[in-house]
This record gives sequence, structure tokens and C-alpha cells, in this order.
Amino acid sequence: IPAAWQRPYLNIFKHFRVEEWKHSAREGDVAALTDKRLKGTIYRIRGSNPTSSYLQLPRTGTQSLGLAGRYLYLLFRPLPHKHFVIHLDVTTEEQQVVRISFSTLFKEFKSTATWLQFPFVCGAAGSVNDHTARTSRQDLVGAAPADVRWTCLVLDLRSILSLYLNRRYSHLKSVKLCANLLVKNLCTSDLVFNPGVTFSEARQADLACRGIAPMPREMAFPIPKGGKWHDLYDYIRFPPEGSKLLHDSIQKSCSGPVAVSKDPVHQPPQSVMLTKAVRDRLSLVHQITSPKAVSALWKR
Repeated sequence: IPAAWQRPYLNIFKHFRVEEWKHSAREGDVAALTDKRLKGTIYRIRGSNPTSSYLQLPRTGTQSLGLAGRYLYLLFRPLPHKHFVIHLDVTTEEQQVVRISFSTLFKEFKSTATWLQFPFVCGAAGSVNDHTARTSRQDLVGAAPADVRWTCLVLDLRSILSLYLNRRYSHLKSVKLCANLLVKNLCTSDLVFNPGVTFSEARQADLACRGIAPMPREMAFPIPKGGKWHDLYDYIRFPPEGSKLLHDSIQKSCSGPVAVSKDPVHQPPQSVMLTKAVRDRLSLVHQITSPKAVSALWKR
């Protein structure tokens, strides 16, 4: 359970004063910009390849953020026609460091005892149902489209470690945001913040008892008068809410988050379920402790 200073949520950029660059590191083309549409400061990370530019928290690998919130919120927008990579180092209760990476460069899901790699599928503006009907999932893997939107990505770190590696989550150790991205904020919390619900709706539906809350102001994207959040931005929760299935990519599901629904469990789209071959490999990885054996497994 997070310490009191981390509840109900922790604004990572604000708490660690990213703009001062004392507790964070930057390499390459990393700049703080004022975004008029989002009405605040954003960070642009760009480079000829994703490893050439990055923003890293904390400053060195020997330090740890020590953030125990179950959910990591990333408010970001991939740069159009570019690839990006993000690395999260998390620590298990057994003090094992596991790297969780996701990128538009990854073509397929890969797993070892200490590293999970997920392809990230950027959605284009418009209906996900229409888009997936026109193109296969394989066609969607790749650089961000021209009309890629600002996204609220919610990563359930506890579930990711439990589902994929049968490990128990302790805390977030470090974050490395590599080119090419625009980033508004990073936050951790034990609550599920839903951007499409108001404070009054949350009270009426008594969502607090389910651990669901409206999006705090400093984590929110602006909505013009009369506009709807989900018409302007993307919301991705990974793994999908209520899912006990393994998925081989991070992408927007056909059904957005539903906070006021009586049945909060959604079935994820069939296209992102793991193939039997990948499930078999994961099963073997869970049974093997030798890093050499795991490496040999993936070279088959």
C-alpha cells in the first residue's frame, strides 16, 4: 500500500521537479514546451532513433522512485510517422527488478524472467471498430499515424507482473521515456481515474466503493464546452479491465472505459488475445528460472 504522501495519487513530474533536472536525466533532443491546446507545459522527446534521446527518472540507475501505486498513468502523444520506446523498471516483492517495455518498434510480444516487451499499436482518430474492420492487426503495427491522438495510458503494474510472470508487485523503480514522444504527465495511484465521468456522476453511482474516481484536474486533458472527452482523446487500460486473459499488444480496445456500468468486466477484442504458441512459451518461462534457459527458449 502506498505511503500517505503517495495517496490518492502522486504527480511524478511535479513531485520530482522534472523541470529542474536535478532528480531526472535527459539525453539528446528533450525540450519543455508550452502547449496552448493542453494549457500547460509538455515535454517533447525526439531523435533520429528512439535510443538517441530520452527523459529518465530517477537520475541514475542506482536510485529508485519507490512508488507503490498499482496504476501508472502516462499522458502522452506519439509523434506522427515516428517510432517510440518506453521502459519501466519495476521491483517485485522478492526484490527482483523486471523491465516492462512497450514500443511501436516491437513486432511481437516477447517475455523472459526479467523482461516483458509489448508492441504498442497506435490508434488513428475515429472509430476503432471501423479502423480494425479495414485493416488487420498486423497492418496497424508500426509508426504512429498522422492523426494519432493524445492518450491516457493506464498500466496495471500489479496485474502485468501477476499475469505474465506470476510475480508480486512491490514498487516502480524507474521510468525511461525515449524518442519520439510528447508527454504531459506521469502519475501513480491505487485508484482507477476515469476521464469520462464527472464528480457528480461518481457520487450518484457510488463509484468510490469500486476504486473508481473522476480524473483529477492536474491529470486531465481540457475539453471544449459541449465536447466529449472520448471524441478528442484515447484511453487505454492495460491489461483491459477485468481481464484474466494474456494479451500480446497494448492498444485501444473497441469498448472504452465504462465507470457507471453495472457490469464493469469487458471482453477484450479477439485480435489481441495471445496465440496458443505464445501462451505455451509463457507457461514454460514460468517454470524456468535459468536466464540462459529462457534466452535459449526464445531463439527456437
